[in-house]
Amino acid sequence: MKSPVSVIILTLNEEINIEKCLKSVAGWAGEIIIVDCHSTDRTLEIAKRYGAKIFEHDFKNQAVQFNWALDNVPIKNDWILRLDSDEYVLPELAEEIQERTGNASAETSGFYIKRRVYFMGRWIKHGGYYPTWFLRLWRKGNARYEDREVDEHVVLSSGRADFLKNDFVDENRKNLEWWIGRTNNYTTREVVARGKEAEESLLLPGRFFGTQSERKRWLRTNVYYRLPLFTRAFIYFFYRYFFRLGFLDGKEGLVFHFLQGCWNQFLVDAKIYEQTKNN
Repeated sequence: MKSPVSVIILTLNEEINIEKCLKSVAGWAGEIIIVDCHSTDRTLEIAKRYGAKIFEHDFKNQAVQFNWALDNVPIKNDWILRLDSDEYVLPELAEEIQERTGNASAETSGFYIKRRVYFMGRWIKHGGYYPTWFLRLWRKGNARYEDREVDEHVVLSSGRADFLKNDFVDENRKNLEWWIGRTNNYTTREVVARGKEAEESLLLPGRFFGTQSERKRWLRTNVYYRLPLFTRAFIYFFYRYFFRLGFLDGKEGLVFHFLQGCWNQFLVDAKIYEQTKNN
């Protein structure tokens, strides 16, 4: 008997990653839903082999795409698990999800799950990158994503969220050239999002003594954004790589923490600076 969980996955040309994701849920999830943005590779062919229900929709950003699925796709199960196409569920997490959703109290509307990131085949354990908690499992009708360009979070509309013990894995198998291209696109969107932040009504507030996501949002707004342009990227890298022991992640960790924690942020600042010069 399969679990009353509908897994929703957003895709666009993910043939290199999607099968591992689908294998991790196909044996126990009650339903697999793919929301695709016109893939031209074998993504949908692979999804059909695992019995996934496929829907097409133009992509604007992650939040809009997922909220479209919540509003327009007929979801048959009581629980929703959100996965990216380059993520997969560990067997022990699959067992825990089935047990906890089957025994959840009426007050429990969602569950936080730890993400385990692999980069160049190595688990990135340090630099403050693990554990990172995400609300990825919730009761249907009880949550939706903030309408944000980047750094979007799913927020419960009622009830409380508990924590699961086991991890899901984020392991994108595409090459570094693709990763850098994605980062370049992401930093452009982040610059736009920062310009709109004062106008946004955030569903997830920034609170120092709140959840991990709320604390990170508070620190970003009240500490990081107030540091000098350009300098803050190097401060953040130093904090992650030395103070939070990122150097223990080896050569792969050096590449990851520098690109994700320094170059990424420096590129955002460079684009902000370019924008101010052109205005």
